[in-house]
Amino acid sequence: MNRKLILTILISGFVGFVAGNAFWYLASPLWIDVVVDEALPDAQSTREVKSGTFRDADAAHKGSGIATIRKTAGGSHILRFTDFKSTNGPDLKVYLVKADAIKESDDVTASEWVSLGRLKGNIGDQNYTLPSDVNPGDYNSVVIWCEQFGVLFSAADLKPK
Repeated sequence: MNRKLILTILISGFVGFVAGNAFWYLASPLWIDVVVDEALPDAQSTREVKSGTFRDADAAHKGSGIATIRKTAGGSHILRFTDFKSTNGPDLKVYLVKADAIKESDDVTASEWVSLGRLKGNIGDQNYTLPSDVNPGDYNSVVIWCEQFGVLFSAADLKPK
């Protein structure tokens, strides 16, 4: 075979491999759901401190369900999602944000926030333990955030109970 043809085949194969992997990473969350069903630990010994309802960020990034911060008998705090559903995406994180009425990505980046880690699943009930140095009274919103691209997926305003 001609060297030029072999080189063309190798380069085409490499480019196809890279493009295929990039497509899978970016697009597969659009049709793959991750379902979580965590129980609230020791539900009888917790009390609701704040709660809010998730809403869509825009036509492509949607969310619904309830976010509740609960205080345990031991004094720690848990962020609980119930009946939660969100558009899936790459690198989704859960943030508590000091600003309220989050409507767009700039509202998040202009405020102080704390990450509670990776979103466990885009569907279902789930719990996130707040770090001991985080005062829930200082935070007015919870958001689902794509860290890699800096995009808001969904937000909930947290109101005291």
